Order: sequence, then C-alpha cells, then structure tokens
Amino acid sequence: MDFVYGSVVTINKADRKVMEETLQTINNILSDYILIVILLVAAVWFTIATRGVQFTMFPEMCRLLVKSGLKDSDVPAGEIRRGKEAVSSFQAFMVSIASRVGTGNLAGVATAIALGGPGAIFWMWVIALLGAATAFVESTLAQLYKIRGKDSSFVGGPAYYILRGLGKKWWAITFAVLITLTFGLAYNTVQANTIAMAFENTFSVSPLWTAIGLTLLTAIIICGGLKSVANVSSVIVPVMAIGYIALAIVIIVVNIDRLPDVFRLIFANAFNIHSAVGGGLGMSIIMGIKRGLFSNEAGEGSAPNVAATAVVSHPVKQGLIQALGVFTDTILICSCTAFIILISGIYGSPGQADGIVLTQQAIDLGLGHAGPGAIFVSIAIFFFAFTSIVANYYYGETNLNFIRRSRLLIYFYRVIVALMVWIGSLSSLQLVWGLSDLTMALMTFCNVAAIALLGKYAVRCLNDYRRQLREGRDPIYRSSTIPEISSITTAWDD
Repeated sequence: MDFVYGSVVTINKADRKVMEETLQTINNILSDYILIVILLVAAVWFTIATRGVQFTMFPEMCRLLVKSGLKDSDVPAGEIRRGKEAVSSFQAFMVSIASRVGTGNLAGVATAIALGGPGAIFWMWVIALLGAATAFVESTLAQLYKIRGKDSSFVGGPAYYILRGLGKKWWAITFAVLITLTFGLAYNTVQANTIAMAFENTFSVSPLWTAIGLTLLTAIIICGGLKSVANVSSVIVPVMAIGYIALAIVIIVVNIDRLPDVFRLIFANAFNIHSAVGGGLGMSIIMGIKRGLFSNEAGEGSAPNVAATAVVSHPVKQGLIQALGVFTDTILICSCTAFIILISGIYGSPGQADGIVLTQQAIDLGLGHAGPGAIFVSIAIFFFAFTSIVANYYYGETNLNFIRRSRLLIYFYRVIVALMVWIGSLSSLQLVWGLSDLTMALMTFCNVAAIALLGKYAVRCLNDYRRQLREGRDPIYRSSTIPEISSITTAWDD
C-alpha cells in the first residue's frame, strides 16, 4: 500500500493506475470527440439564432455590469422588497466568476499549451467567442424559469427549467445529481490539488498541512450559505483578477519585442497542416476546447444556478452579464496566462514542467529573476481556487435542495465537500482531472439537450428586450410577454 504524505488515506499504486487509464479511455470517447462536437454545434446555432448576441450586445453587457455594480438592483422601487438573502446582479456575476476563474485559468491553460501546443490557445478563444451565446441562453432561461425562495430571494437553474419548461422530473433530477458530483465533489478536488501543488513547489509546504488548512477554511465559509459566498467572492475576485491582469501587462511590456512572435506561434500552430498529419492539430483543438470549457463553463449548466438568484427587471439582463463572464474568463484572464508562458520562452524547453508549476516558472522568466513570480502565482491560485471551491459548493447545495429539502442532507453534503477538498489536496493530478472531465461531460450533455429545446424562449426574451431598447425604455419583463408559458414563469407575475 502507498501511504500518501503520511495520512490515513491509502491508495494502491496499481489500482490507481488502472483507475486513471479507465477514466482516460472513457474521456477520450466522451470529452475528446462527442462533447466537443455537441458544444460547437450548439454554440454556432445559438450564435445564429440570437443574431450574434455576444457581439452585437457587447456594449450593453458592459453597461449593465457597471450599472449593477453601482446599486443593488435595477428593479423599479416598490416592485419587490429585497430581503437579506436577496442577491444583486453584480454579486451573482461575481459568484459565477469565482467558479469560472480558478485552476483552469492558471493551471488549465498551462496544461493545454504543454499537451496541445500554442495553437490550443486559438481554439480556446474560438470556444469562448462562440460559447458566450450558449452562456447567454442558459442564464436567460434560468432567470425566466426561476422561482421565489425565502425572504424575497430567488432560486433556479437547469434543474428548474428542465422540470418547469420540459416537464421531465427524471431529467431534472439526473442533472441535479450530476452537477452536485461535478462541482461539489470532482471540481473541488481539482481546485484543492492545484493549491497543494503550488504551495509545495513555492513554499515547500507539505500537502498534508495544506489539506488541513484548506479543509477547515472551506468548512467555515460554506456553512454561511449563498450570501456568505457572494460576499467573499465580490471582494476577493475583482482584486485578484485585476492584480493578475496587471502582472501580465507588466511582463508583456517588459518583453514587448517578443509579442509579435507569440501571436505568430499561436496562429501558425493552430493551423499547422504538418502537425495535423501526426495528430498535433487534433490535439491542439481538443486541448483548447476542453480546457476552455473547464475554465469558462459555457454550456455546462453551472452559472445559471447563480444567475437565477439575481434581482433584475428582465431575464435578458442577467443573460448578457453572464455572457460577459465568458469573455472575462477566457479572452482576458486565460489569455494573460498564455502570453506569460509563451513570452517567457519556456515552452518547448528541455524538462518543461506542466500545470501550475509551468505558469510559476514562466512568470519568473518573464520578470527576469526567480522568486516573486512563483510567490504571486501561489497566492493568486489560492484565492482563485478557494473562491471556486466555495462557489462550486453552492451549485451542489442548490441542486440538492431541488431534489429534496433536508437540513440533514445539506449538513452531510458539507462534510463530503470538506472531505473531497482533503482528498484532492493529497491525490494525483491525473486522477482528479480525469474524474472532472467525465462528470463534466455527462452534466453538459443533459444541459445542452435542454437548452436546445427551450432556447426559443430565450430568443423571444431577447427580441422583447431589443424592442424595448429601441423604444428608449429600460426593459422590464412581464409573464404575459410569452403567454404560453406565463403560468409557469410565476416569478415574473404582472
């Protein structure tokens, strides 16, 4: 038996290898081929159906985000009494960003470049630009089909629009179970694993001590519920995101002469026919889309769970803001990591590292000396990954409540989440990534099928929103706008 860092957890090396190989075989079929085709088809279809909402409405997205950040709600005074559990549009955006901005941005991008080459970044951009339309549709549907919770708050998400919009309880429960497994359990092992690796590489901290501290901190925060998660995320996420972008800008400016070569490397590798003969082009596309999806989550059905909680006057408003989240995550923050790695010149060098260690080494080279880069990334990855852990926890909690409202079940779930954080800190990178890819693929299949059937209502909401904008009004949605579903969109009663 192989004792992991002296803990009580024991894993047989041969069994672990079999598990990793089995997961890889399954993922090669689901994630590397079927999922990619489905997501690309859905993204292109929704881009056409919404008339390129992610491009034509981009200025409106930015306006809404700034507006929602300046005040609690855009709902006219007197239309709803906001309680202490209500969540503002800006807070909902920050919780979804907290989930999106994590290991995928720092470690995932590095892995995509290491395994798929620089061209993977181009395909990551493609899935983000197209996938933003998918993100818009799923979050608009979450707002449309949300229900009132306690104290003037709202709850919703794919499980709710599957049940209320399609009338398929078995389908809704299947999704709820899958997202709980994916985010509350599998994804949190990835986040914890990356924190442990970063701290061990930079500060020589044993993963066992990281596991202890991270597990305790997670338990404290998740016991506070959504409002606690929203408050933590709305403070930490903007500060760390701005700090990381600023660091990337400094490195780019210091090495500005290398930037043209970086772009040439990305585009040349993305369409390298010679690489395609040996499978290089295929790996570039697969890694770019897979890691891009893991990072921005468009189509997975995760962000709609928190998008539904926001207090807004029209479903499209939160749909637009969540679409902007895809741009923020992939086009902005993931690109920062890619430029840092490629500018450093570390790509393709002998003994090239992988994951978060590659990002740390690249920052040190980009700054011209070792030490500060690794320390900053370790701190950044801690905050990014930790806020992802607590946001991921919420996705599981809201879906467990959908299945069955039970305080005992939620308490048990909190214990399991803390345990998965512990296990993730002490597990192999290959195993946790393989588990995450599998559960994510199954969950995404459920969600994409649902929004393909219900997407027409998101498009009608968008047409109504555009009409009111043309009339010079601040759009307000009424349940009577779409008469055939007015009886089940009760949160928008006139």
